[in-house]
Amino acid sequence: MEINAKMVGELRESTGAGLMDCKKALVESEGNVDKAVEILRKKGAATAAKKATREASEGLVNSYIHLGGKVGVLVEVNCESDFVAKTDDFKDFVRDIAMHVAATNPVCVSREEIDPEIIKKEREIAEGQAEGKPPAAIEKIVEGKINKFLSESCLLEQAYVKNPDQTVQQVLTEKIATMGENMVIRRFARFQIGA
Repeated sequence: MEINAKMVGELRESTGAGLMDCKKALVESEGNVDKAVEILRKKGAATAAKKATREASEGLVNSYIHLGGKVGVLVEVNCESDFVAKTDDFKDFVRDIAMHVAATNPVCVSREEIDPEIIKKEREIAEGQAEGKPPAAIEKIVEGKINKFLSESCLLEQAYVKNPDQTVQQVLTEKIATMGENMVIRRFARFQIGA
C-alpha cells in the first residue's frame, strides 16, 4: 500500500508523534493505522525508558480548583528544560494531572511512597476477608486485594480519568515520547472542604 502525506498527517495529528516516526510506523504496518499506532506506542515506551535516567529539574507547579471551590489540588511535574515547561502541551498535561488528582484522590504518586503500615493493615483486612479458604487460595486472594488497593491508591497506576483505557503512567510515558524529555510527576497535595 502506498503511504501518502495525508495518512502520515492524520496519524501525527492523532498520536502527536513526529512525522518521520509516523511514516516509518505506517510503512512497517503496511498502511494499517491501528497497527501503526501500536508500533508508535511501543516505540514511545522504549524512548521513555531511555530518557528515564535523565535529570528532570525544571517544570511547573500548577493548581486546580474544582467547581464550587470544594476541592483544590497543587501538583508538581518536572521536565528537563524550562523550554518544555513553558509549552502549552506541558502546561495542559500538568493541569490534566491536577484535575485527575482532584477527581480520584490518590494516596501517593507511586507504590514506593506508600507507608508500609498501610500495606500491613490492608493485608490484615484481606486475610480476614479470605478466612476459611484453602491456604494457597488465601495467599492469591490477599495479593490480588493488595494489588487492587495499590492500583487504586497510587496515582501512576490509576486509570486516567480522561481515558480509562490507559493508566496515568502510560499517559506520562506517551508524553515523554512525544515531548522528547524525561518528565516526572513529583508530588501533589489535595485539599477538600470538611475532609
